[in-house]
Amino acid sequence: MTTEVRSLREFKMPDVGEGLTEAEILKWYVQPGDTVTDGQIVCEVETAKAAVELPIPFNGTVEALHFAEGTTVDVGTAIIAVAVAGAAPAAAPAAAAPAAPAAAPAEETEPERREVLVGYGPRTGAAQRRARRTAPAAPVAAAAPVAAPAPAPAPAPTPAPVAAPAPAAQVTERPLAKPPVRKLAKDLGVDLRTVVPTGKDGVITREDVHAAAAPAPQPAQPATPPPVEAPVADAAPVEVPTAPLATGLDVRIPVKGVRKATAQAMVSSAFTAPHVTEFVQVDVTRTMKLVRELKESGELGAGVRVSPLLLVAKALLTAVKRYPEINAAWDEANQEIVLKGQVNLGIAAATPRGLIVPNIKNAGALTLPALATELGSLIETARQGKTSPAAMTGGTITITNVGVFGVDTGTPILNPGEAAILAFGAVRELPWVHKGRVVPRLVTTLALSFDHRLVDGELGSKVLADVAAILEKPKRLITWG
Repeated sequence: MTTEVRSLREFKMPDVGEGLTEAEILKWYVQPGDTVTDGQIVCEVETAKAAVELPIPFNGTVEALHFAEGTTVDVGTAIIAVAVAGAAPAAAPAAAAPAAPAAAPAEETEPERREVLVGYGPRTGAAQRRARRTAPAAPVAAAAPVAAPAPAPAPAPTPAPVAAPAPAAQVTERPLAKPPVRKLAKDLGVDLRTVVPTGKDGVITREDVHAAAAPAPQPAQPATPPPVEAPVADAAPVEVPTAPLATGLDVRIPVKGVRKATAQAMVSSAFTAPHVTEFVQVDVTRTMKLVRELKESGELGAGVRVSPLLLVAKALLTAVKRYPEINAAWDEANQEIVLKGQVNLGIAAATPRGLIVPNIKNAGALTLPALATELGSLIETARQGKTSPAAMTGGTITITNVGVFGVDTGTPILNPGEAAILAFGAVRELPWVHKGRVVPRLVTTLALSFDHRLVDGELGSKVLADVAAILEKPKRLITWG
């Protein structure tokens, strides 16, 4: 005979892999009391790579959301509690004593199915998580003879698991803290056994470690961020820059997620690769005429977006085909230049969450219609904030279209791991010498930055000159392609 029971299961921030240890909760799609099913999307989170949606791996009813939108949560932290229906043997509750030991493993044991973010794979070879609490009451008292009050609260967790976190924090031999927090403590020289935990279930947080490392200034920090983060998370991006001028007060914006990853990548690139940038002005009148003709004729397919960027991309891919040495990377560890086997064309995109560079896989093998389709899909996905992490890895060469902002040119910073990046400036009507006469022509400025460790001036100049020549006379796409 069985009796239906309901147990509480915690859904934890999934293992995102690739060295990422935290994610920000952007939006909840469920609320307490809602029914959820296996595979249902419950929230959207932002990592340092992209915004992704999280599916829950079991059925049940939402009991609680542990964190509000806009909160950054460490991997492995429970973010939502769900009441799950199940069947239990009628004889199981016969003995009261074994009930407590059975409850603890049920709460702490990782579920058999591993939750991972969409677009990521699970880590392999991960060590099993140790149990957080010591089950028997008697060994607990013996394990901590120095703590005088330990015997008194120790029995409390046995009948009432809800009260267990407080005593557990006092009697556990090894402090509870996630790997990133342990590393932080090690870097700061903080002994976790001396840190007072403030996290749920007696877990030591980053703020606890900082407070222990610098007792004087730290207590004020935990109280300061909430008033800053709340308005930033709720406000539209356009309101942030105008707020200081309207109020006369400084506004602090937390650097996290995509912006934080971009900042770190740009600093690393700027101070690792020796940048060289070359410029050329180009008469693109014929290219702009071809763009208009392709739009009007619909030759590339119904619904396919045709833009000058499409022909710039095709011109760069053609130049790379002629000079494949530009499609390379520098391997610092092995002191080698790696010539890439295919061209994964990155397109820098400005989004509300910051700059991202998704790339079109094996773009060099695509026809013009296929390239147009892929480019349109990439841009639309980026605007919606749905770019997957996989789409932002493996790029080999990049285009940044600064012309859409009315900018003539710039000195673009290399995307980390790539040898070159092309900036496409604004197209303007300027006086130009054409067939011996000064006439108005449509002109743009191209800038190519490259890593001078593996691209010398000759190679960089030839690639840039090829792109310019194709945009000046687009028919070269046929003769050179």
